Amino acid sequence: MRCGRRRKAIRAEAWASAGLLLFLCGLSRAGAARMEADWPNLFTRDKVTIAVTDSGLGGLSVMAEAAARLRAARSFRSVDLVFWNSLFSNDSGYNSLETRRQRILVFDSSLRRLAAEVKPDLILVACNTLSVLLDDVPFVRETNIPIAGIIEAGAAQMAEALKAEPRAVGLLFGTKTTIAEGVHLQKLIASGIDASRLTPQPCPNLVGRIEEDWRGKETERLISSFVAEAAERLADPTAPVYAALFCTHFGYAAELWERAFASRGLRLAGLVNPNSRWIDFLDPPERKNRFRRSRLRTRVISMVEIPAGVRTSLGEWLEKISPETAAALRKYRLAPGLFEWASLLK
Repeated sequence: MRCGRRRKAIRAEAWASAGLLLFLCGLSRAGAARMEADWPNLFTRDKVTIAVTDSGLGGLSVMAEAAARLRAARSFRSVDLVFWNSLFSNDSGYNSLETRRQRILVFDSSLRRLAAEVKPDLILVACNTLSVLLDDVPFVRETNIPIAGIIEAGAAQMAEALKAEPRAVGLLFGTKTTIAEGVHLQKLIASGIDASRLTPQPCPNLVGRIEEDWRGKETERLISSFVAEAAERLADPTAPVYAALFCTHFGYAAELWERAFASRGLRLAGLVNPNSRWIDFLDPPERKNRFRRSRLRTRVISMVEIPAGVRTSLGEWLEKISPETAAALRKYRLAPGLFEWASLLK
């Protein structure tokens, strides 16, 4: 297995019906040997613990789909799904930190505490803002726990769409940090997509609005403004457009994105949302129906308070996919001081 230089992030490959294809989107060098030997064995176990983490609550959409798929697949007798909120303060977030080093140190602290408390068999970093940091997070280099980031899946999905339609252009929507890091852009260019076809668009403050009300007027206004800003930079406004939602939060408001493109008269070829495709590897055909039923336990742990309005808003969306995940959000565990962060900013 090839991890490549500085390639610690799991690259997505799906399980095919002809056999097992390893899903690799983010992997520490220290864990590479264990990954090669133990990854297939993950699907021979009776029970498994999977942690999903994010810098906010966008990753709950990933956990909800994982819960639904794992329950239906019955690949494990018992699944413990834990959502670990890596947000450290409701007054600040990773995008607000002054330096990249600060973001790395705080996320490192969160991951270390997650590993110690949850003892997961797999960590899914369901956050583009945090996934772009994985290569440089000390814990990721040291641990033997497989850690998957979402970047590769999104870039691969976008590349496929643009290669299939050579005249199409791509708008890359993400948080300030995700767009500033430019990892998706670099990977798309490296895959053969001409830079002239790609337009990155940062979307500050959108995450918070979506959490408060993913269908709300203010959320719609922000999305419309970001689409308009990106559209103004298109060389050919008549070209088909693929809009990449490179933030796990953005998929909650998919209808608002579609509405924004329609109101501008743009030809939306499709929304590229990697949240679902990224976890294809969790229900390999070869391992389905190993058990008559799969017991599913879901938990949400956060060191910051999740307001009741946010729980209600997102819970309504999650309920349609995974009632268990919606229930876990409603009954989340508040754990102040869960991991260190303030001293790391000095």
